[in-house]
Amino acid sequence: MGLPNIEIIFKSLATSAVARGERGIVAMIIKDTIPAPLTNPIVMTSNTDIPSGLSTENKAEIQRVFIGYVNPPIKVIAYVIATDAVDYTAAQTYLETVKWDYVCVPSIVAGEVTAFASWIKSCRDTKGLKVKAVLPNCTADHEGIINLATDDIKVGSETYTAAQYCSRIAGIIAGTPLYMAATYAPLPEVTDVPHHTKAEFDALIDAGKLVLMNDGEKIKIARAVNSLVTTTADKGADFKKIKIVDIIDLIYSDIRKTYDDNYVGKVPNDYDHKCLLITAINAYLEGLELQQLLDRGKNAVGIDMESQKLYLKGQGTDVDTMKDQEIKEANTGSSVLLAGTTRPLDAMEDLVLNLYM
Repeated sequence: MGLPNIEIIFKSLATSAVARGERGIVAMIIKDTIPAPLTNPIVMTSNTDIPSGLSTENKAEIQRVFIGYVNPPIKVIAYVIATDAVDYTAAQTYLETVKWDYVCVPSIVAGEVTAFASWIKSCRDTKGLKVKAVLPNCTADHEGIINLATDDIKVGSETYTAAQYCSRIAGIIAGTPLYMAATYAPLPEVTDVPHHTKAEFDALIDAGKLVLMNDGEKIKIARAVNSLVTTTADKGADFKKIKIVDIIDLIYSDIRKTYDDNYVGKVPNDYDHKCLLITAINAYLEGLELQQLLDRGKNAVGIDMESQKLYLKGQGTDVDTMKDQEIKEANTGSSVLLAGTTRPLDAMEDLVLNLYM
């Protein structure tokens, strides 16, 4: 009797998607001493939760995260490692077990960036953890890495490196609602950054670099892109946009969690129950369309016919003699083989206006 509730769960997730996407969770790895009586990690929901016993620099980093954008992040998880720690293994091991969206490492140095990016890639590509990192000057060519490539960030009389401002960018992105992009998000406290021509900005952005620009009135994010440069049939140009990847990650995480919690080991894997799952997922996607996160009428899943055929062939079945419906209804052991399409909605960014007289 529990199965009909699955569609309700999916619909509820779709209805709450925008609200859940209003504020994300930022993880931080900081080098410091944990103030007594606190233990690792230090979880904060606002500036007032920042422990006074942390170093001045780390407190400032956390404060920058909480500035956010439209909203502040809903939570900051700060994992503290020793000031003489030689790697981030302990923090990474912990972070693989909890929920968060973006991570930054204020003390990271150039020689550590590539290895840290590789961990994020592994989380996303092989562990099913749809997390992202904001890293300084990291040409990772991957949608899970935001490459902050602006140094010499001036805030009054102070000058900051890209590494020091990754926390601010992580907070901005985590505070950007899913229906918006962080493109042109202002940083009111910043007084100047290196200046570039339009052609130079275009080249930097095309190289997968998130850069800050001075438009003559304010400092803002030039375009909210990640480090992905090389596109494929599976990852097209849309995957370069932070907003698009956030929506795709939301869909993956919602479906994965609901399937794991309510289907795995609990439901017979016959055609009728597959159809119930398909109906529930499609209802969820339709809900995201209503929330203006997906393009209307372009999102649906169904039985993956090619995968069904490959599975059956592997079992020694002659699929050439089978009708399509028979292939759809065929027993696939414990495997549920689905496929579909989704079309996330981007935000307005590029205006072409032709005026005639």
